[in-house]
Amino acid sequence: MEPQWDDLRVFLAVAREESLSGAGRVLRMDPATVGRRVARLEAALEVPLFVKSPQGYALSAAGERLLTHSEAAEQAMRAGLDALTGPSESLTGSFRIGAPDGCANYLLPQICAAISAENPDLDIQIVALPRVVNLSRREADMAITVSPPTAGQLLVQKITDYHLHLVGEAGQVEALGELTDVAQLRDVRMVGYIPEMIFDAELDYLAELGLARVPLASNSVPVQLRLAEHGAGFCVAHDFALPSHPGLVKVLADRIGFRRSFYLVRHQGDQRSARLNRLAARLSEAVREEVARLEALT
Repeated sequence: MEPQWDDLRVFLAVAREESLSGAGRVLRMDPATVGRRVARLEAALEVPLFVKSPQGYALSAAGERLLTHSEAAEQAMRAGLDALTGPSESLTGSFRIGAPDGCANYLLPQICAAISAENPDLDIQIVALPRVVNLSRREADMAITVSPPTAGQLLVQKITDYHLHLVGEAGQVEALGELTDVAQLRDVRMVGYIPEMIFDAELDYLAELGLARVPLASNSVPVQLRLAEHGAGFCVAHDFALPSHPGLVKVLADRIGFRRSFYLVRHQGDQRSARLNRLAARLSEAVREEVARLEALT
C-alpha cells in the first residue's frame, strides 16, 4: 500500500499538535479518524512514526526523518498552488501572523484592518502570545519577534527599530517632584514582567536598571500599562503604545531609554510563495510606517 499525500497532511498535524485531538481540531476531523489515518500511514511505511504516551504523541526517530521531507512537500504544494493561481492585485486565502502582545495590541489591529480592507477575500488571524510563536508547529504563517532566531530553517529579516521609556501616571510623577537621578527610582514601586515568564532577555528592562524587585507584575504589556495608569507604579512602555495611554508620561527620558528591534520570521521554504512574499513585504512596510507615526506623537 502506497502512502497518500493526505495522510502526510494528517501526520504533520499530529506532529505539530502532539495529540490526536489537537490535530483533529486543526484538520476539522474526528480524533478517531486522525488515529486511523496515522495507523494507515505507519502500516504503509512499515515503521512507527510516533511514540505514544499519556503526555501525547512524540515523534519517533523515523517520524523525525519524515517530518523534514513532509514539510518540504507541504511548502512545494503551496508554491505550486500559488503558481497556478497566477498574479493578482488582491490577496486571497487565510493568513496567520504571530506577535508579542505589545506589537499585537498596539500595531497589528490597525495594520491588519488596512490590509484586510485592501484584500477583502483575505482572512487574517492575529495570534498574540506572551512567548515565541512556534512556526515549526504552524502556529502561524509568519511571526514578528524581538530577537532574531538562530536555529531552524527560517527566513529572518529586520523590520525596524523601536523605542521604549520608563513611564508613570502623570499625577504620581508630579507628586514625586523632580527626578534627577536613576538612583531615586529605588524608592518607587515598579510594574514589570513576571520574572520567570520573561521569554526573551531583550524584555528584561528592569534588570538593566538594576531593579530586582517587581511588586506588581504581568506577562501582558497592556495590563502593565493599565496598572501604571492606576498609579500602581512606573513601568517600561513602548513609545508606540503611549498615544493609547495619554495619562502616562515619560520619566527621566533623557537618561532612561531602550532601543529594540522587530524581526519578521518565516519558514525558509515559504520564500517560493509569491503570495506570502507579497504579504511579508506589505506587513513589514506597514509596521515600519506605523511605528514611525506613533513614535512621532510622543
